[in-house]
Amino acid sequence: MPRIAALAALIITAVAPAAVAAPVPGAPGCPVLPRDNVWNLPVDDLPVAADSDRIIRAIGLDEPLHPDFSSLRGGGYGIPYQVVSRRTPRSRVRFEYPSESDRVRYPIPRRPRIERGGDRHLLMLDRDSCRLFELFAARRAGGGWAAGSGAVFDLRTNALRPAGWTSADAAGLPILPGLARHDEVTGAGIDHALRFTAPRTRRAYVHPARHQAGESDDPALPPMGLRVRLKASVRLDGFGPQARALLEGLRRHGMILADNGSPWYVTGAPHARWDDDDLHDLHRIRGRDFEVVDTSGLGRG
Repeated sequence: MPRIAALAALIITAVAPAAVAAPVPGAPGCPVLPRDNVWNLPVDDLPVAADSDRIIRAIGLDEPLHPDFSSLRGGGYGIPYQVVSRRTPRSRVRFEYPSESDRVRYPIPRRPRIERGGDRHLLMLDRDSCRLFELFAARRAGGGWAAGSGAVFDLRTNALRPAGWTSADAAGLPILPGLARHDEVTGAGIDHALRFTAPRTRRAYVHPARHQAGESDDPALPPMGLRVRLKASVRLDGFGPQARALLEGLRRHGMILADNGSPWYVTGAPHARWDDDDLHDLHRIRGRDFEVVDTSGLGRG
């Protein structure tokens, strides 16, 4: 009997999925999506998509990789988030796109951290329920709150938005799981895909995206949900520790196209201890250093 139990343990260990993305500081009991979720699965061993060259060319062969986040001293760019609890007061939100928004009360703190600039994303993780509340174009209005759209995700499940629905992101995806976080690059590393933008997209989406915001049916343009990774041949010599950690994550887990915007802008959360000079070296990486991943055989988590 002990030998059978030991053998069973070995089998379970052999088929266990990769480690889940590190919990968000302040919410250690909440996974950032299940282990088998597509955001958390490595793609370094998957084949290159047949249309990789033309799609990379459409996004920009010579355009640099750009970290769309910084230290607070460097401007505090990026998409911030806040950890809330069951005690955080809930607020009604008036939506511009109510038919594709989750019309629930949102746990908005008294002084929330909202993304600077036009998108004004507002992200809240409830550490008690492990539910993620996200708003696009959030603003105070008439003594309450208004937003373009809003979505709620249970981070303990692989549930997707209804087909064709947006979220607080153009691709209908959650934003928080795709952010580069300072605690990750100074810890065990980035064990999930990151979120990025492209200037022109196709009127189509692929898993795990649920919504498109394209301008053309041109098959050379990338669809929302597209997954790319850093080529294994790209040398990482000379990069500082933070930039290198990000690039190692992009080599193993890649990044997912989530919105229209500047080419190869990868998103993170602002943090006082980001090394802006280190991150600036990411500009040495160009579009030609990426390849599109064939995710047709990837799990549907």
